Amino acid sequence: EIEKLEKIMRRFKEKKNLILQGPPGTGKTWLAKRIGKALIGRDVNNTQIRSVQFHPNLSYEDFVRGYRPSENEKLELVDGPFMQAIEAAKKSVQPYVVVIEEINRGNPAQIFGEMLTLLEADKRNADESLELTYHRANERIFIPSNLFVIGTMNIADRSLALVDLAFRRRFAFESLKPSLNDKWEN
Repeated sequence: EIEKLEKIMRRFKEKKNLILQGPPGTGKTWLAKRIGKALIGRDVNNTQIRSVQFHPNLSYEDFVRGYRPSENEKLELVDGPFMQAIEAAKKSVQPYVVVIEEINRGNPAQIFGEMLTLLEADKRNADESLELTYHRANERIFIPSNLFVIGTMNIADRSLALVDLAFRRRFAFESLKPSLNDKWEN
């Protein structure tokens, strides 16, 4: 419904982070990607929208930044998809969107680490930057205001208990329900 979409978009632009929650089959992922494309203003598969899926084994080192073995048998500091999106958004004024499917399947507080603080809409500027757990020399990071995060959350999943209050207050939560209309019945 248009009114519901307008409400979702208002809250999303205010918080810059959105969780679409609901039972399986309600179109959470479909809507998340459509909202991202609407925000960007074009319906093409480009680098301004990134999709990742959380799972129980995902870590901060995978999603944000961590040390990984390199070809020369040494450990190398490697940026994960979230840091890559941050760096791309910093170089542009265009909106960037990270869609995180099944965000509650991992441990969001652990996976985001100090990024959880930086996700707040009022902390998205260079003055609020922080030193990351795995940082480069003299490096401080902030999430630019043109980077938006949309997560999907299956409310039938037991892992909802892992979604703590600090995480919940940084996101606008919107519930989707099955819509069984005449087209579906036919």
